[in-house]
Amino acid sequence: MASQVKAKTSRFDATKYHGLDRDTLIRIYRTMFLSRRLDDREIQLKRQNKIFFQISGAGHEAVLVAAGLLLKPGYDWFFPYYRDRALALSLGITPYDMLLQAVGSKDDPSSAGRQMPSHWGNRRLNIVPGASATGMQYLHAVGATEASLYYEKFPKAVDQARKAPLGETVSHHRDEITYVSGGDGSTSEGEFYEALNAACLGRLPVLFLIEDNGYAISVPIEFQTAGGSISKLVGHFPSLHIEECDGTDALESYASLTRAVAHCRARRGPALVHAHVIRPYSHSLSDDEKLYKTPADREAEAHRDPVPKFGLFLVREGILEESEIEALETEVEREVLEATDRALGAELPSVDSLHDFVYSAEVDPTAKQFEATPKLNGHQKTMVEMVSTTLADEMARDERIVVMGEDVADCSREENLTHVKGKGGVFKATTGLQRRYGSARVFNTPIAEAGIVGRAIGMAIRGLKPVAEIQFLDYIWPAMMQLRDELALVRWRSAGHFKCPVVVRVATGGYLSGGGIYHSQSGEVMFTHVPGLRVVMPSTALDLCGLLRTAIRADDPVLFLEHKHLYRQPYNRSPYPGVDFTIPFGKARVAREGTDVSIITYGAVVHRAELAAAELVRDGVSVEILDLRTLNPYDWEAIAASVSKTNRAIVAYEDTRSWGYGAEIAARIADELFDDLDAPVRRVAAQDTFCAYHPKLENAILPQTHDIVRAVRELAAY
Repeated sequence: MASQVKAKTSRFDATKYHGLDRDTLIRIYRTMFLSRRLDDREIQLKRQNKIFFQISGAGHEAVLVAAGLLLKPGYDWFFPYYRDRALALSLGITPYDMLLQAVGSKDDPSSAGRQMPSHWGNRRLNIVPGASATGMQYLHAVGATEASLYYEKFPKAVDQARKAPLGETVSHHRDEITYVSGGDGSTSEGEFYEALNAACLGRLPVLFLIEDNGYAISVPIEFQTAGGSISKLVGHFPSLHIEECDGTDALESYASLTRAVAHCRARRGPALVHAHVIRPYSHSLSDDEKLYKTPADREAEAHRDPVPKFGLFLVREGILEESEIEALETEVEREVLEATDRALGAELPSVDSLHDFVYSAEVDPTAKQFEATPKLNGHQKTMVEMVSTTLADEMARDERIVVMGEDVADCSREENLTHVKGKGGVFKATTGLQRRYGSARVFNTPIAEAGIVGRAIGMAIRGLKPVAEIQFLDYIWPAMMQLRDELALVRWRSAGHFKCPVVVRVATGGYLSGGGIYHSQSGEVMFTHVPGLRVVMPSTALDLCGLLRTAIRADDPVLFLEHKHLYRQPYNRSPYPGVDFTIPFGKARVAREGTDVSIITYGAVVHRAELAAAELVRDGVSVEILDLRTLNPYDWEAIAASVSKTNRAIVAYEDTRSWGYGAEIAARIADELFDDLDAPVRRVAAQDTFCAYHPKLENAILPQTHDIVRAVRELAAY
């Protein structure tokens, strides 16, 4: 260690070095050199086919070690990116830990062999493992910081979070800040600007470190960022403290970061440090920088290399002799070699662990504990009324719940609440919640779907229970990266050390007589294809209440689809079933019993199937209708029981027929229940086109009662 290196005993003036003492300066060099040697060792191992990927942090070491001196592991929160090796070492991740990840060992404390190397994570140190997707982490950092400020206002929420699964690791400190980093290329992502906007709106103590090495793989900065400077580009964001520094100079970086960290800890708003670093190695071992960097470019970078530059600085300042530098480097080489030998002998993950941590092992939403008898009371409520009533009761029970999204609040300008009726969502699904629980728990967000989901992810990582709303499924696609690569994967990729139990409510579907292309989409199959994400779609007010409550009390991320056409229908209403009414996921509802044909369906098609069944009675055909209610998981046992009884099956769904959700159900019936079938499995679904504006076209495109009647008659006569 650095303390083993013999330092000179001459008079030392720490004021020359921003107050850093001799041992700290030596430690800076040691950590920088250790980081570089780990990169070099991994490159060697990759070329020997002993590891499978390598991406380095070379050239970034100085500013990262400086950050590590000012930030507090296990106290502050960290959302690093893949070049942050030197920071991770500074915070307490060991060389052995890093090499365990490189070899993909089951003992890798970050991901147990699930993630590529350099995706740092450690629950004890509050280092949240990121994804390879560029720039997604900025929004998570903002959400995590919002949770920090929320805990200051609602201390009961901290206690409730600590009693939840993984709650033993929940922590909160009044002056904690959140660190998030990325390269210059990541600032071109919309998520970066959404995060910066939200951080400035809330004056959040987030430290953005932009490590600008001049290249986004092969794209130079002047072709990536307008004007070639991200700090100048964002210079007019209010309350944003901006520092620009030479990130290859450890002391200059330390001075800039000192001011930025102080700004954040004082709760004056976010800070952005624009650090100019170098990238002396290729982007990764899958890249060859000689293809786009000239020899002169590479030589210029070499002259700015922070590792030899700081070593030379220590010698010139008389802090270490050259022989002492050599002794330190020899010690580091030995440490890396020993860690490498241990890691290469570490146990690899078992194939039996593939399904571990896809879903919560602590809370099973399909379990009997979620079976409950409704205690019906009061007047009949529509589905949309049941949303606000259920949320209100759950918010009273659990202070961790926040409701967020576009237009979900009654009125953002609180002083106007006494003068206006209030919005409460475009469908009035959250009406009155802000008045009852305040603007800290029910609040509007900017129109930024990725921002809504990304911030909710950060909140959930910190222990909150966000219920986020996306107004229309048609507009969910900007959030797809957050949903697919982040929300559903946090638990699995961290080997269960972190979780993300967000409920994302989404209005979906057509049958609106004028909704048109962009307010009528169905796309549930895009999400049922994602492991780790529960997908729910009730068709009645009673089911909505029970399933929404289960979604909130579960410990997995849930996409909760609410069909717009069903919000205010008279035929699916119900009195309120009570504050503890829940329905297990994966349990279908027999909407109608029958003996001749089974219709497996969900959503708005359930009622159309019921109308068809009533008409078919006159033909002497008895139809059984199964309302799936949850799409992932779905109730295969109920499907098998029904089809085994009727020997004929139709899968009816609103999405397009080809490659739709019903295709999977139909295929499984044909595969596993073939011996029970007396006729082919049929699908009734939307045509393979878009939902049109004019009702005449919409009716022709979406599946109607007469389509179901025709299909049943054909199947019954087969």
